[in-house]
Amino acid sequence: MKTAEEIVYEKNRELISVPFDTPIKIVIKKMLDKKIGTILVKKGDEFIGFWTERDLMRNLNSKGFDLETAIIGNYLEAEIYTALHTDNIFRLFDKFVGMGIRYLLVKKGEKYIGLLSRGDVIRASLFDKNETLKELNAIVSWEYYDNWRWKKK
Repeated sequence: MKTAEEIVYEKNRELISVPFDTPIKIVIKKMLDKKIGTILVKKGDEFIGFWTERDLMRNLNSKGFDLETAIIGNYLEAEIYTALHTDNIFRLFDKFVGMGIRYLLVKKGEKYIGLLSRGDVIRASLFDKNETLKELNAIVSWEYYDNWRWKKK
C-alpha cells in the first residue's frame, strides 16, 4: 500500500507558495501560470495556510472585496493540516474524512515535501486496487481452473 511520500513523488509537483502580503491578483496569475488550484501561503519561512479556487469564489462574493487591492493574508482562512510521509492511504483517508478537510501538507522530518488533495489519494487508491485486481486475475484465471482437476489413480 502506498505511502504519502510515494503519492507525492508520483504526483511530481513542487510546493508552490506566496508570501502572506502578496496581492490576490498576483496570486491568481501565479496559480494560472502553474496550472494549480491551491497555493500555500507563507509568513517568513513558515506555512500559515493555503488559498484555493473555491476561496476565490467565496471572496469575490464578500462585501468590500476588491480584486485590485486585496492581499492574500487578509483572506486566508484555511488551517494547515499535516500528514507524515509514512502515512498509508487508509491513514490519509482517515484524516481527510475525520477532519473534513481537502488538503494535507506532507512532512518528512523537519521538511515539507508535498501537498496532497483528497483527489490525489483517491486516485492512488484506485490505482492500487487496479494493480491488486490484475495480480489476482493473473493468479486465478480460467487456465488455472482448466488445469485444476482431481487426478484419477
